[in-house]
Amino acid sequence: MIDRAGLADFLRRRRAALQPEDFGIVRGARRRTSGLRREEVAQLCTMSVDYYTKLERGRGPRPSEQMVASIARGLRLSVDERAHLFRLAGLNAPLRGPDGSQLSPGLRHVVDRIGDVPAEISTELGETLYQSPLHVALTGDRTSYRGPARSVGYRWFVDPATRQLYAREDHVFLTRVFVSGLRQVATLRGPGSRAAYFVELLLDQSEEFRQVWHRHEVAIPPLVKRLVHPQVGALELNYQSLADPERHHRLSVYTAVRGTESSERLQRLMALVPSPGSR
Repeated sequence: MIDRAGLADFLRRRRAALQPEDFGIVRGARRRTSGLRREEVAQLCTMSVDYYTKLERGRGPRPSEQMVASIARGLRLSVDERAHLFRLAGLNAPLRGPDGSQLSPGLRHVVDRIGDVPAEISTELGETLYQSPLHVALTGDRTSYRGPARSVGYRWFVDPATRQLYAREDHVFLTRVFVSGLRQVATLRGPGSRAAYFVELLLDQSEEFRQVWHRHEVAIPPLVKRLVHPQVGALELNYQSLADPERHHRLSVYTAVRGTESSERLQRLMALVPSPGSR
């Protein structure tokens, strides 16, 4: 059963605890609300102000799983807070584990704060969960894929268009990177895991994958990525990542050495990113 009073109280208190600056919202001189306004939270949660207001007042229909998940993302809830929100709504909390897609509020906050470099949050299988605007401009929107195609490592072997972004002379090396990375995850997660399922799919669908898989290479790190962007040209970018051990996600950041042609081209690409107000 839904706990309407508990749900309403939790939403009000979470909204009051959030600061507008954390979401890139300018705090005006006449602002009286200590936390976020209802209309701001509704926008973050991609729902109408009227619907969200009813929830805070303990009214309206019970929210669906999709709606509760949207609220959890918008309010940047932790894993425990998200599970609590689901229980208040009378729903089963999503299972925890390496296959989850619940973003870490901390990692998402970092991405939102570093808008001048390409950054993304992805699963251990290379499924993009969140991108900075500059990363979208660099690689395209990678969050719209469904099924196994969500994984860039899977797309590398079944969708030739995936390789167009990367320098041709690096394709053989990147093939080894993707295969060795998938082997490492599949070994870690074991039979019956999604990683093992991806291995089965690719062994069946790609001769190239089969040949490299049988080399039994493990953990080949891509420290530099050379990309070919259709508007600004070739870029050589350093690659660094930060792991979230609780969710098995990683934050990847791409930077160019100052003063190089790649740095100048990255600046040109940044000028093509639409401002928030023009989207």
